Amino acid sequence: MKQIDQMRRRAARYLAVEAVEIAPAKGVFSLSFDDFPMTAWTEAGPVMAAHGVKATYYVCGGLAGGVNMDRDQYRVEQLQALHAAGHEVGCHTFGHTSALRMDAEALRLSLDANAAWVAERLGGYRMTTFAWPFGDATVGAKRVVRRRFELARGVRDGVNAGREDRALIKSIGLESRRLPGYDLEALMAEAAARRGWLTAYGHDVSDRPTDYGCTPDDLDRVLRAAKAAGLEVLPVAAAWEIVRQ
Repeated sequence: MKQIDQMRRRAARYLAVEAVEIAPAKGVFSLSFDDFPMTAWTEAGPVMAAHGVKATYYVCGGLAGGVNMDRDQYRVEQLQALHAAGHEVGCHTFGHTSALRMDAEALRLSLDANAAWVAERLGGYRMTTFAWPFGDATVGAKRVVRRRFELARGVRDGVNAGREDRALIKSIGLESRRLPGYDLEALMAEAAARRGWLTAYGHDVSDRPTDYGCTPDDLDRVLRAAKAAGLEVLPVAAAWEIVRQ
């Protein structure tokens, strides 16, 4: 099973559903949070407000008010607050289920459930971008997702520039287990020099984050680096409108 999953991931990575040209007038940076833990709003929200920037929150309706990976997840009133503050809400399936564990019909049902759940709580809001739970995608799942969303974001490192698969956009992880391996300033400079699009995803935000989270200081450093490089900082959907050609 593990070998088959690896083969399916590899095929999804190299077989583009629809390649588009990424060529904004200037470099762009987008910040996103997956699942999302409560602290991605209570701790990260003030940091972003201080910088005057907005992010994208990839939501699983089935996780609301619960616990995931030992972290309290968001409450509905927090989702409504960040939406009212101008942050984007994106889809992350209803139950945070890997695409490797769902056939096309199960994936469609999960997307339907999440769309209905979010719309009911956000006054009919329609999500236009998607992020793959665990970064897992398959060629078949990409086709299902592409028919419903403008783009889908993955977890593969790198700057999006030139021809990119709109169903598997690259993204760096703002995670304590991965951050030491990045030269953030160099990545920001590359995005600026290539007129590319750098996206990043995180989870919990606290002074004692999980392996998948970061500290408020980490987040502050990322946003300072993006601004110092001259990148425009936008949520994923807003960025997509200006980076695609």
